Amino acid sequence: MAIVAAGVAAIVALAAWQPWRTTPTVEAAASGGGVASVEPLSIPADANVLVFGDSWTWGAAATRPTEGYAYRLGWLSGWNVTVDGVKGSGYLSPGVDRPDFGARATSLDPTADYDLIIIQGSINDRLKGERGYREAVDATWDTFERLYPRAQVVILGPAPHQFPVHEGTIRIDGDLKAAAADRHWWYLSPLQEQWLTPANYLEMIDTGAGRNHPSDRGHAYLAEKLLAALTERSATTDAGTTLEDEPAPVVP
Repeated sequence: MAIVAAGVAAIVALAAWQPWRTTPTVEAAASGGGVASVEPLSIPADANVLVFGDSWTWGAAATRPTEGYAYRLGWLSGWNVTVDGVKGSGYLSPGVDRPDFGARATSLDPTADYDLIIIQGSINDRLKGERGYREAVDATWDTFERLYPRAQVVILGPAPHQFPVHEGTIRIDGDLKAAAADRHWWYLSPLQEQWLTPANYLEMIDTGAGRNHPSDRGHAYLAEKLLAALTERSATTDAGTTLEDEPAPVVP
């Protein structure tokens, strides 16, 4: 009960910092306080997609890593999804068995032809502080742009792995949102959009052997939320109808 109360208090504090829920539009807040335009996504039905991130992308705590949210995104959408997740990694943090995001980006296949790249995370940088963070983010994203100039890029921010949400996670969420706006990229914030809350936390997160990573149900839920968010920000659905004609499903 005390944990839930603390989590509720954290959400109240975050709501004061920024509204949790906004209607997706073709505008995003820029780092300077202005507005930057963001083009609607155009994702073909047979899209080649790269999901790049940390242990959540790797599939940690799923019964099998290949049942993680990134793989499930491919099952739900029909897209050809390539998954590149490394446990413990971030923009500043090296992973368990591979380096940080920037070094990993430089080793990606330059011959790949992605329609969409989703860069997820990472809470692993929450204890690193601000120094050098934005520089590391920009350098990593520059590499993606150089390797895949045709690809659409979506940034998927950190999701809370526990409540109350760590102040470092809140800072990262704001930093990544501003950086994405500067590049006119879509930014998806599980934190601001309340994908995980104290109310659904124990259902979606394995707090035991999973060490605060999504359970099988949690990975399925995250895949559903991610696909719905991408669809909401797309000019058309895979069927070719406008979103006004066929709204994206709302996942409770």
